[in-house]
Amino acid sequence: MNKDARCAADHQYERDNMKNRPFKQVDVFTNVRFKGNPVAVVLDADGLSSEQMQQIANWTNLSETTFVVPVTEPGADYHVRIFTPNAELPFAGHPTIGTAHALLEAGLIQARNGALLQQCRAGLVKLAVARGQDGAQWISFDLPEPKLTALDVAQTEELERLLGSPVQRQFPPCVVDVGPRWVVAQLPSAVTVLAVQADFQHMKGRNAADGHTGVVIFGAHEQGAGATIEIRAFAPAHGVNEDPVCGSGTGSVGAFIRHSGQIQRFGGDFLASQGAVVGRAGVLRLVLNEQTVRVGGNAVTCVNGEVAA
Repeated sequence: MNKDARCAADHQYERDNMKNRPFKQVDVFTNVRFKGNPVAVVLDADGLSSEQMQQIANWTNLSETTFVVPVTEPGADYHVRIFTPNAELPFAGHPTIGTAHALLEAGLIQARNGALLQQCRAGLVKLAVARGQDGAQWISFDLPEPKLTALDVAQTEELERLLGSPVQRQFPPCVVDVGPRWVVAQLPSAVTVLAVQADFQHMKGRNAADGHTGVVIFGAHEQGAGATIEIRAFAPAHGVNEDPVCGSGTGSVGAFIRHSGQIQRFGGDFLASQGAVVGRAGVLRLVLNEQTVRVGGNAVTCVNGEVAA
């Protein structure tokens, strides 16, 4: 068989083995369409290879695309694989909530006593499903156990150069490892956070060299604001200069607040806002105690359809 014939046969094999797979695009950390962080969800990815999943994730060009595959861990309600446009992640926050929302909406899973158990590369992740006072569904996840490592002085100075802004040195920036490895830094205020113009080119190289997912910054709002803190997350090494609303990054901020002894200052249950700089209106709920960091939010479906794969 010549090269052209083999190529034609390969394409025919691909066409014969493709199927239409249910697909949703979900806006997370908002109940207003097009104002949160979108995630693409392939509800039946059984039989897809890792290479095919990566290709689809690169095609959707969203910060994350998820693929629901058969469960292999006892007790798990579903099993998800999470991809950025160029890499697989062990865990991520907004894909976790978006995937749970999509599966619940499709009737493919049901919460048991308000709880779900997600299997992913980071292990088993607990989720809570509840209705708020406004009737909206809130889905929350328990952050995987974080590991924190403080940056040294030289690393902190370099981080300030990348951000073009000072950080609060009394609360040293840390690498917070929750599967994704975020560098978390506290800035003087929410206003300072919103004003940051990061050097994405140099941040990309630094994060790639250090094996970091990206950088998350936060600062306190003035009293009376709708949220307690403002958050921004940068992940240029993963092809996402600024993540509109980032669940694992927000959870890492919660772990940082707990680690730095600031729960009393911010409270054990409060709202964070994110996305204003990129035209979004994300709202996340953080619940902190000595045992758990919990991140919650709403979700709304923007696209229902099928993907041929």
